[in-house]
Amino acid sequence: MANKAITSRDVDFAKWYTDVVEASRLAKYSSVKGCVILEPNGCELWDNIQFNLDKLFKETGHKNVKMPMFIPESLLEKEGELVKGFAPEVAWVTHGGSKKLEERLCVRPTSETLFSDYYSSVVRSYKDLPLLYNQWCSVVRWEKETRPFLRSREFFWQEGHTVHATSEDAENETRRMLEVYKKFFNEYLAIPVISGRKTEKEKFAGAVYTLTLEALMYNGVCLQSATSHYFGQKFSKAYDIKFLDKDNSYQYAYQTSWGTSNRMIGALIMVHGDDFGLVLPPKIAPTKVVIIPIGEVSEEVNRLKNILSNASISFIVDESDKTPGFKFASSEVNGIPIRIVVGKKDLDNGNITIFRRDTRENIVVSKDIDIVSKLNEIMEDIQSNLFLKAKKRMESMTFEAKCLSDFESIVNNQPGFIKASWCGSEECEVKLKNLTGIKSRCILESEKPNDTKCAICGSDAKHLVVWGIQY
Repeated sequence: MANKAITSRDVDFAKWYTDVVEASRLAKYSSVKGCVILEPNGCELWDNIQFNLDKLFKETGHKNVKMPMFIPESLLEKEGELVKGFAPEVAWVTHGGSKKLEERLCVRPTSETLFSDYYSSVVRSYKDLPLLYNQWCSVVRWEKETRPFLRSREFFWQEGHTVHATSEDAENETRRMLEVYKKFFNEYLAIPVISGRKTEKEKFAGAVYTLTLEALMYNGVCLQSATSHYFGQKFSKAYDIKFLDKDNSYQYAYQTSWGTSNRMIGALIMVHGDDFGLVLPPKIAPTKVVIIPIGEVSEEVNRLKNILSNASISFIVDESDKTPGFKFASSEVNGIPIRIVVGKKDLDNGNITIFRRDTRENIVVSKDIDIVSKLNEIMEDIQSNLFLKAKKRMESMTFEAKCLSDFESIVNNQPGFIKASWCGSEECEVKLKNLTGIKSRCILESEKPNDTKCAICGSDAKHLVVWGIQY
């Protein structure tokens, strides 16, 4: 029987999502319009995501820095495309105390300007390069419609900003970091993604080109999950980032930027969650195991605690004065991958029960088994099962369109990823969005058009593009 506090996802997906966020105590709406409070469960999950992703960044030679949260208006305006792209979402500080500021300060929506200004003061020679920096912070964008983890006016993210001596190095970095994100989504979050290049209309403001990862949610709506941008020399020319090359002449540097955000938590909910609550992949779950004692079983519980502690398997023991059923429901809504029930009757027969959250299967095992090996085996299987299940669903919800009526039929009957040939015209992108609400997700660079004609206008096709409804 599903959790009574959670609306069925097949009845009302939007309400189900909000119910899961609230029931699992990930976040709560605040008195600040458009902003949420990350509760302890949400913070633990975000901390664990940050810890694991940061390790991958550092393995590729990146270091963390911290930039100011305010950007002077004159500094922001140095790169025209960036200003134009973010202007509608910028929040401004106009007063310091009761005194009006001589120059408005933007609350950072992104930090290209700050990094570029910094790089202009520290880059002197090709020997200084590359500089591979990243920061974890919050940013502010004045969104009109908000939803926890998907869109809020303040959200948490990381943004990498790197500077290189050659275009080849910078472009290699752009693609390398997309692969780092792909590894994290596949291997840690157990979320399959497609990768490709954004169209000119959809690329990041100020970028030469943008690469993206796109994930598909349970309801067939797309979620842009991570992006990596190649800037070329656009920002270095605007902010005067020059270096002395091997020939003793000055050159403008080449830059990249890449980022992902707490949207990953939203993706985890919408890809893996069910009517009982969260389902967390073991690699990213802050708590891997919950032990629930029933009856006087303290000796066995203490034995398990020592074993799990020595094996560095994170766990909690629910010794609260609540019914076993309530404890089971609580562990399930919070998405804890494994539950060990230590009951007096089972223990008298030499057994304990292991419950796996992904399949909701109970496994009765001898209390004398190698519990660490068994738990590691189950966690590995849960991780794999969640990914394969999500991949199979994504593949079943990936469709082809050869004409406008195909797009309309897919959207009306079962949204998902829609592959279609495209002529490259922005007019076709706008036309399709106006007719169906669909936007381009990415150009599949490694695949040729599946038809010689554009599915929207019928002219010669240049690209195979994935389209879809987006969050």
